Amino acid sequence: MKPKTFGDHIRELRGARDLTLKEFGDKLDSATAPFLSDIELGRRYPSPDLLEKMARVLLTSVADLKSYDTRPPIQELKKKNDENPQYGLAFRKLVESNISAEDLMIFIKNNTKRPK
Repeated sequence: MKPKTFGDHIRELRGARDLTLKEFGDKLDSATAPFLSDIELGRRYPSPDLLEKMARVLLTSVADLKSYDTRPPIQELKKKNDENPQYGLAFRKLVESNISAEDLMIFIKNNTKRPK
């Protein structure tokens, strides 16, 4: 079963409030229905300000919404790459390999050194 994405969660919460994309955008005062559709489809992500407004309208917390955001932590990746450019090469090879996220997580779990 595919895990629920950020967009899936937004769509589910919006549906629970019985809001169309246009009605949701009107309540946010700063988002169009096409932009919100792109968010729900995973093509775009809201700014921190819009994320707060979305949480308020959807009667949830920003932390709840962020818990479904599966984007890579870009700043952390950039820092690792700055410290050691091999991370950039490794990431490129990972993307080219077409390994599934599930298989990658299993590999990491099985190959991570645990503290003694």
